[in-house]
Amino acid sequence: MRPLAYQLLAELSQEHFISGVALAQKFGVSRSAISDALKDAGKAGIKIFSLTRRGYRLGSAIDLLNIDVVRKALGGQARRLDVDIVLTIGSTNTELLARGAAGAASGTCVAAETQTAGRGRRGRVWQSKFAGSLTYSLLWRFEKGAAELGGLSLMVGLVLARALRAAGVSDAMLKWPNDVLVNGEKLAGILIETQGDMLGPTVAVIGVGVNIGLPESLKLLIDQPATDVLSHVGKFSSRNDLLALMLRELVVALDQFSQHGFKVFKDDWTTLHALHGQLITVRQSHSAAYDAVVKDVGNDGSLIVEPINQPGKRETLTSAEISVRALRDKTGGKPADNLGGKFCGNPAGNLAKSAIEKRSLRGARVSARKAAGA
Repeated sequence: MRPLAYQLLAELSQEHFISGVALAQKFGVSRSAISDALKDAGKAGIKIFSLTRRGYRLGSAIDLLNIDVVRKALGGQARRLDVDIVLTIGSTNTELLARGAAGAASGTCVAAETQTAGRGRRGRVWQSKFAGSLTYSLLWRFEKGAAELGGLSLMVGLVLARALRAAGVSDAMLKWPNDVLVNGEKLAGILIETQGDMLGPTVAVIGVGVNIGLPESLKLLIDQPATDVLSHVGKFSSRNDLLALMLRELVVALDQFSQHGFKVFKDDWTTLHALHGQLITVRQSHSAAYDAVVKDVGNDGSLIVEPINQPGKRETLTSAEISVRALRDKTGGKPADNLGGKFCGNPAGNLAKSAIEKRSLRGARVSARKAAGA
């Protein structure tokens, strides 16, 4: 989408029409340029009504990101953050990794309306909708080496879950190590990438993806059950307010994490862990799968389980793929992946991988897509 289209979307209203002449005069372009730009917006899925001699209006209100609104909502934390909002970008994480290598300050943040190469698990693409997702990355500098940042993705997930609950998603829960769920469906995910020396300092780029309002046609492309904020709140404030809330809370939590690590977040994280006490199947490379019960998480963010064939023995997982046993038994499928949110493992070492299986739902969605001729 061209920049002019974005400017026009910010100018248009759902309530009344604005003439093409008025828009052309305001932006200093021709009426044909206005028409072409709005066609671009239409291709991005934005409904725009056009009537001869009346002009244009939006089919429905659009929640666009606005840097001035975000900065105001950040309050006193605005001095700790340098937020940049872009219309289109390949990947916010990739952009911040490059900025970090060039010396960008801790607290640098990039939020994007559209990502064309957003990265998820195993290099897959994160599905998003213009103005229907919240995708951003935050750069944070640690004096520690990456080996001492165990549990960082879990801490970030806790902050996101708390913020989403405050925004009205009262059933937001966590899934080890990096997802936010509602009723087993993925609402948000995290991708953390690091740069630096083994003993420190370390640059961590924290990528966040939140599903705000996804159309069913897009959900059909996601091969794991996914949900969005608008499906769970009566009245949603705005993406600007949610972004500012998450960033404010992340600044506070990252300061605590820098000093004390994950251990000070462990109890609160466990309280919201959707898999705590669940029977799961654990799959690790170079070893046979086995069933276990989730018992706890370690101070380093590792998952602690008890194999069902070895009562009383505890296994510590830092790199594994887990799935809920009961759901697997019903379907017999491999763990599903979620393209509706970003993925992150343990930044201290091997990436931890996890997925909740809902293959029957996935199958229904795939069948629906085939029936629709997609």
